[in-house]
Amino acid sequence: MAISSSSSSMQDILKQRKYPFIFSFFLLLIFVTFLLISNSQKSPIFVAIDFAQRTSKSKSSIPADNPDLNPNTISIENVPRGNNITINPDSNGPLNNNYTINTDSDTLINNELETFSNDWKLCPGPVAVDYIPCLDNWKAIKAIRSRRHMEHRERHCPVPSPRCLIPLPVGYKLPVSWPKSRDMIWYDNVPHPKLVEYKKEQNWVKQSGHYFVFPGGGTQFKDGVNHYIEFIEKTFPTIEWGKNIRVVLDVGCGVASFGGYLLDKNVITMSFAPKDEHEAQIQFALERGIPATLSVIATKKLAFPDNAYDMIHCARCRVHWHADGGKPLMELNRILRPGGYFIWSATPVYKKDEGHKNVWKVMVNLTEAMCWKMVAKTYFKRARVGLVIYQKPDSSSCYENPKENNPPMCNQNHRLNSSWYTPLDSCLLPLATSSYEWPAPWPQRLNNKPLSLSLETDTEEIFNADTKHWAALVSDVYLGGLAINWSNVRNVMDMNAGYGGFATALIDRPLWVMNVVPISGPDTLPIIFDRGLIGTYHDWCESFNTYPRTYDLLHSSFLFGNLSQRCDLVDVAVEMDRMLRPGGYLLVQDTFQMIKQLGSILRSLHWSVTLHQEQFLVGKKDFWRPKDTAKI
Repeated sequence: MAISSSSSSMQDILKQRKYPFIFSFFLLLIFVTFLLISNSQKSPIFVAIDFAQRTSKSKSSIPADNPDLNPNTISIENVPRGNNITINPDSNGPLNNNYTINTDSDTLINNELETFSNDWKLCPGPVAVDYIPCLDNWKAIKAIRSRRHMEHRERHCPVPSPRCLIPLPVGYKLPVSWPKSRDMIWYDNVPHPKLVEYKKEQNWVKQSGHYFVFPGGGTQFKDGVNHYIEFIEKTFPTIEWGKNIRVVLDVGCGVASFGGYLLDKNVITMSFAPKDEHEAQIQFALERGIPATLSVIATKKLAFPDNAYDMIHCARCRVHWHADGGKPLMELNRILRPGGYFIWSATPVYKKDEGHKNVWKVMVNLTEAMCWKMVAKTYFKRARVGLVIYQKPDSSSCYENPKENNPPMCNQNHRLNSSWYTPLDSCLLPLATSSYEWPAPWPQRLNNKPLSLSLETDTEEIFNADTKHWAALVSDVYLGGLAINWSNVRNVMDMNAGYGGFATALIDRPLWVMNVVPISGPDTLPIIFDRGLIGTYHDWCESFNTYPRTYDLLHSSFLFGNLSQRCDLVDVAVEMDRMLRPGGYLLVQDTFQMIKQLGSILRSLHWSVTLHQEQFLVGKKDFWRPKDTAKI
């Protein structure tokens, strides 16, 4: 009956010559069919690399800490967590130059968020604006019996982590943008005039109206830091800034002018000093947009890998290198690349009074025992600067027949690989028996096979695939597809850096990246330094060694799933809120479930939160601060 009735209706339509209706009906039918076919097609999230030849070698797997990933996801094995290269057949679309963003993404994530509420309060006290939990734990610091080795400047993290929020300095403004910030910053953002008075004769920093101004001077930079940098290369031309020497550590850096001006020569410098012999020097450095971190050579190793830095620099850095049997200098030996250089610019190099001569004699004996070669020693009369340049050996041949077993060679069987909370060594790290290979000149070393890369099968192929993956993701999504104003981004942190692919993809932009390798994951930090990048180890269940409001963008790729099994995600969010500047961004790639959990916490902090492609979260911190103060 239904078929007969339908045929009769169609005949009536034809008799009445309602051809426009028939034409419209068939157009609608074609359109619906097209949509059904389109939606059945699977478009990859990552199309920049041809995986056709790799999938036969790789196993289809779901990372253990990412159970929410689609079961059809294909991943390359052994890629460090945080840098998983995946093809997701159920993604919303390919990452290409035509990638579009759903403008309703903010509404979408709001509807998906679980409710998280917390009665946020400000951290108490007059110095709360600069609070660093692991360095300002006064209860623990007061309990330290000895301060002989600067133990009070080391990390002493409170348990539990405080959940109060850092107040803003009165009059805080969006920071001066780079490169102008290298030479001037807002006074109200870092209101510490004591350093101006303390160093007024040395031209470190001056106060001018609403600004702090940095003339490029310093204790050893009487004619300006550029002149000092050129003087070093003229003294020993082998240095070749920005080609042979790429990664530098500046010990006791002042306001980091040395590292700031080396940026012009394609040299990336990790400037560090303790908190704080000279008021807020590291805070000044980071506000200027210069790489810097808080650290001290005391009783524990620095949070860097062995054989990392091309050069280490100390200009009157007030470190007693010969103290405690020479442990501080042996720590430099550990992190200095074989064949690398140590520049010591200090008064014992040239002053002839009895005290300085004794220090120099001890340094000569210690460096000779470590097989360091003095390649240059000079005094620049006009600037009254004396410096000596040492070179670390590139093989263990010098260590084979020592006159005395002092210092001894480290026993590798009992030596801890990690430098996180590890006591300083009083021994020398063995080197390769044959000559050590120096990295390729910059910028080739960025994409060359790293010297530290494992010799296991397929590791080079995985490394190259990882580099291509991040190049495509950053170009097609991060820079062009997300609601981030990259022109305001200068200080960047990759919280789970892997091989450093994210930083590599951003290398041509006017920013720098602190590559953090979590201690709970694969140790890829040596590879990052081999590439000519900087970074550090860290445990994200604790606070990071930086002042509040010192980063413009925090990046994380599949970090939080594993992390949330060891510590509370709320504490991690509070720490990110502490580190990030108002107006700064958090960019997270993670599972949808983890993004929902994190997003709800961020919204309780009054951040704006957007979701893209159901796997990228962009959070933007506001100027909001709670009115009440916590009672601790």
